[in-house]
Amino acid sequence: MDRVVRFEIPAKNFERARYFYYHVFGWDIKRIFLGKDEYLNARTVGVNERGLPNEPGTINGAIIKKTKVAAYPTVIVNVRSLDEALTKIKKHGGKILMRRRKIPFFGSYTRVKDSEGNVIGLWENI
Repeated sequence: MDRVVRFEIPAKNFERARYFYYHVFGWDIKRIFLGKDEYLNARTVGVNERGLPNEPGTINGAIIKKTKVAAYPTVIVNVRSLDEALTKIKKHGGKILMRRRKIPFFGSYTRVKDSEGNVIGLWENI
């Protein structure tokens, strides 16, 4: 069974979003640069030495730039194979929204629409 492992919350203004989520929920929010892309890493719980949540049943996430494709909060599902998942998604009425994006040293990521029009992120570990 594939599971939800992360979330993304889009924002137009990173500083305003950082202020909100820190002061409302107490999240640890740090600016991250991944190549030319920038986002805010949002920790809702502490992490272990591998950067994974150290409490069972919890997830961390990110605040990302709001775009047409990333207009609403999104959950990210970890899959064994993006290729297999994308084939199933197309077969069962879903749509691929973006090309697979490799994240060096970690894995690959893409966004899809389910049969109901909801956007879901898909993640494949290296």
